[in-house]
Amino acid sequence: MTQMQNQSIFSQIEKQTNQMIEALKELIRIPAIAPESGGEGELKKAEKLVQLLTAMKFDRIEHFDARDERVPSKKRPNIVAYYDGEDNQERLWIITHLDIVPPGEESSWTITKPYEPVVKDERIYGRGSEDNMQSMIASIFAIKTLQDLGIRPKRTVALAFVADEEQGSEYGIQHLIKQGLFRKTDLIVVPDSGREDGSFIEIAEKSAIWFRIRTTGKQAHASMPAKGLNAHRIGMKFALALDEMLHRKYLKRNEYFDPPESTIEPTKKDKNVEAINIIPGEDFVYFDCRILPDYDISEVEADIREFAKEFAKKTNAKIDFELLHESVAPKPTDPDAKIVLMIKDAIKEVRAVTPKVGGIGGGTCGAYFREAGIPAVVWSTIDEIAHQPNEYAKIKNLVSDAKVYALLAVS
Repeated sequence: MTQMQNQSIFSQIEKQTNQMIEALKELIRIPAIAPESGGEGELKKAEKLVQLLTAMKFDRIEHFDARDERVPSKKRPNIVAYYDGEDNQERLWIITHLDIVPPGEESSWTITKPYEPVVKDERIYGRGSEDNMQSMIASIFAIKTLQDLGIRPKRTVALAFVADEEQGSEYGIQHLIKQGLFRKTDLIVVPDSGREDGSFIEIAEKSAIWFRIRTTGKQAHASMPAKGLNAHRIGMKFALALDEMLHRKYLKRNEYFDPPESTIEPTKKDKNVEAINIIPGEDFVYFDCRILPDYDISEVEADIREFAKEFAKKTNAKIDFELLHESVAPKPTDPDAKIVLMIKDAIKEVRAVTPKVGGIGGGTCGAYFREAGIPAVVWSTIDEIAHQPNEYAKIKNLVSDAKVYALLAVS
């Protein structure tokens, strides 16, 4: 494309800013929470999204639902909207996710309620605004702009809107990969991580393990602790001791990643007893660990089990390790892969910055493509406030990212 044609695309995207904001607000109003977190899945948000897509000029919209008995609809929706290009041998995929995380402590939401979007200080507030609705709307309006201008992209563009990203992608991108939807020649962009100035392209991820520690003691009246074994106290002590042990042993740094070290975090805590005056007989705590690929995570898991065994002997409690999720870091995307070079050029054109490539600790759909031998990049322009209260998307990022995606389609 010529510079004049690029400016025409950019101008058309800017003209649609208000439409983009309203579309984003519509999606924020609809929760899409996984059953693991007490939600009903993504169907209602998917239905609203299909209404938006149908009003545009996509060549076809396909559905690849995954069966899930845990949600009322019995299915987890995955939608693909195609805009055919001059050449269908090479396809550009932009993959965003429908699901969001729960609001957390709603008292911490001081700007607005999680599902009542507001625009303030050039930001759109609401749960899911940054993660992942900003990129979803940006990708849609990037292609809408080409449609409105009558421009056919050089390659077919496929916008995929997937379920279950926040809980491991079994019903989302993993389901689509099993359907044989992707080719080795595909160009994959996953807009699910980034930096404030758009200067970072993720091409690698850490390994991850999520696990639950169950401590079993003996329930008793709180006024007679000698008759019981306080699983809550032992569980807290064990969690802290385990946290310290893992940080002490797995302390390597790899500056290719941000952050450069393994992250080991105790996170969720299950409720144990109903009454204050009961000594708990059971206690549950969860950990989220993102481990540098320098380490073998099977060794990490073995260390946790052995540490639990030794701690149990000291306290007379029973301590069980339950692995909930495991992902081994795949081989990184080649820094010289075509999609890496393409998105570098697009970012330079739109943002006038020279992006660098590297790795992150967060898990994204990009890892599943790398595992399948398909190069993928993870990129967007965000303030990295996903999963926090008062989550927001900056309007200027919504617009500029749409420009980058449009350039990828036509370059």
